[in-house]
Amino acid sequence: MERVCKFLKDAGTYYLATVEGDQPRVRPFGTAHIFEGRLYIQTGKVKPVSKQLMANPKAEICAFHNGTWLRLAGELVEDDRVEARKSMLDAYPNLRKMYDENDGNTQVFYFKNATATFCSFTAAPETVTF
Repeated sequence: MERVCKFLKDAGTYYLATVEGDQPRVRPFGTAHIFEGRLYIQTGKVKPVSKQLMANPKAEICAFHNGTWLRLAGELVEDDRVEARKSMLDAYPNLRKMYDENDGNTQVFYFKNATATFCSFTAAPETVTF
């Protein structure tokens, strides 16, 4: 999990895919944080991605960095504790311009039943689960 988190941070931007009905939705994200042994991402409750994840928690991330790409699939579970939101925002202080752990909008999710696959054109794929 630590390797996955580091890869996402090093990539800077990754793409999160969700579904809305039968329509895939993909958008750029940039948060990846480990809290209490789980990999978290962050969004706002007012965004469509929040509603999509609440309706169907299955999601996939794709990121590319230095000739390697990562595909991370699993379920995203909301953690509504203020401690989880605060930990994320403390790790990304630039987000505090838009979010606060007590604003009723900040939302964090952690990966459950996750499978991460690292791929490149020069090496065999490597898969880790957490």
